[in-house]
Amino acid sequence: MSERIGFVGMGTMGSGMAANLAAAGHQVLVWNRTRAKAEAVQGVEVADDLRQVSAECDVVMICVADTPDVRRVLTGDRGLLEGLRSGSLVVDHSTISPAVTRELADLVAGDGAAWLDAPVSGGSEGAQRGTLSVMVGGDAEQLSRARPYIEAFAATITHVGPVGAGQTAKLVNQILVVVTQLGVSEALLLAEAAGLDLSSTLAAVEGGAGGSWMLSNRGPQMIGRDWRPGFTIDLQQKDLRLVLETAERLQIPLPGTALVHQMYGSLQRRGLGGEGNHGLVKALEAMSELEVGVEEQPGS
Repeated sequence: MSERIGFVGMGTMGSGMAANLAAAGHQVLVWNRTRAKAEAVQGVEVADDLRQVSAECDVVMICVADTPDVRRVLTGDRGLLEGLRSGSLVVDHSTISPAVTRELADLVAGDGAAWLDAPVSGGSEGAQRGTLSVMVGGDAEQLSRARPYIEAFAATITHVGPVGAGQTAKLVNQILVVVTQLGVSEALLLAEAAGLDLSSTLAAVEGGAGGSWMLSNRGPQMIGRDWRPGFTIDLQQKDLRLVLETAERLQIPLPGTALVHQMYGSLQRRGLGGEGNHGLVKALEAMSELEVGVEEQPGS
């Protein structure tokens, strides 16, 4: 029998995920700090507070920005924890600290509830199209319970281990994202400097060994100088902070990731943190006094 689904966080990712849940025929009760954003999502009901979400829904999904935000929606005044009960399931799709994830899972377990950490990858496009990749930590039986709902917005769902493992796998994903984006940025800068047609060059290489999701999806945006975010620099930096904190705890070197973190920091200093993470190329452009691509013409 289908359970009523609660969803907290109607941001760039959460709004698309909740809309896909509703489109799949599920009853969805949502909450967002700014109520107007929740009311803009098609096919859902809007809760008055977080306690209502957890009191009225057996499965509650969360997709908010950072570790303190997850803690706040769970433990704050009239937060989710007040409405959770034995048998409830919390599925956290945010990207947060693996250590804090385990702490919060223990906290809800005190009320007889279960926790899955299930961060997502695929950008705002994936959230809207229902093609996200989800890496899940927690009990396999709880994932079986949640899987029919996650399938409404995900094409790939992978159980990677116990609670906290999903968040750690997401950090692995973010290393691949940013280091690949650095490669895409350097490659297109070289093509620009050499006078190649960028669109033709992209078409020539994306089907070969150098192809990647970042190249195919963010490369055209870079060529058109379209900096609208599928994922912002500010959020990327938050994730890289978690990556580097974990690397320090494990005492392993991640020099490429650290370099990208510093480059994004230089862009934040310029006030570009709200742009897409493919704006990394602007750090290289500043050093080379060269711009990749051309400004799109109005109506193009």
